[in-house]
Amino acid sequence: MEITVADERVLILIDQVTAAEAEDIAIKNKQNAFGSLNKLTSFFNNPKDEEFTLTYSEHRYEPFWHVTGTAKYVYDRTVKHHWPASGPEVMSLSLTDIDYAVTDGKVTVSVLEHCRQEEQVELFVDGLSGNKGSHLKDYLKFSSTKAERADLEKLSEKHIVLPPQVRASALVRETASKMVHSIEADKIFEEGIEFDHVDLYYRPVFAYRFAWASKQKEAVVEVDALTKQVGYSQKSFQEYVGKVLDYDFLFDVGGDAVGMFVPGGSIAVKFAKKIIDTRHKK
Repeated sequence: MEITVADERVLILIDQVTAAEAEDIAIKNKQNAFGSLNKLTSFFNNPKDEEFTLTYSEHRYEPFWHVTGTAKYVYDRTVKHHWPASGPEVMSLSLTDIDYAVTDGKVTVSVLEHCRQEEQVELFVDGLSGNKGSHLKDYLKFSSTKAERADLEKLSEKHIVLPPQVRASALVRETASKMVHSIEADKIFEEGIEFDHVDLYYRPVFAYRFAWASKQKEAVVEVDALTKQVGYSQKSFQEYVGKVLDYDFLFDVGGDAVGMFVPGGSIAVKFAKKIIDTRHKK
């Protein structure tokens, strides 16, 4: 078994919304951030804008993974086919000068089957929660730029760059384990898995914390910097302000990390992005 892994990449999605536009959207939606408390209060007395104070804002980048892989098996196998005779009077059949006896109205013929199996997988995984989400695919339509170590370090000096809690090796291992099959064959010609993409995307989010002084409550309005979609939470990530992301932590795919899912198995792991890209261009 051979596993080929494309060069891992970090891709930064480019803001489609300015900070001023995002703040304006957040201010317009601030009361909604307080949910049921705001609805109950509004029923008796609609709160005024001045009751809410913007206490904190951040521009952060949240991670998600895009992983694609293809498993391919090419092999020959010998199987027995059972064919019914045309009638009870048939005693034997001749096929390519070979005689086959009829037993219980059937002829059994051994043939060599030439087989090819392919299986493709595409995953989108939230880097913080580990949840799979096909909706993350929608972000790929936006422009992005590839980031090297220095680019990430520079980005994290001015913005919050959240480290993924889900590791690349775990995703590759889990995906590969589902694509490894036991093949019963006389001879195997090809047996391998190729990961065309192990990409870590960072999508930009603006977040604004508002305080409702009279109720002693706080809530956060999140504005997706790509889609302008508004969300509400209690989350902000001040603890990551000014922290440089550990680039080596992001990618840990290797023979030991990937191969451990097959006890006693022999797996060769190669890193060959150019080979994969060249093949797909043909």
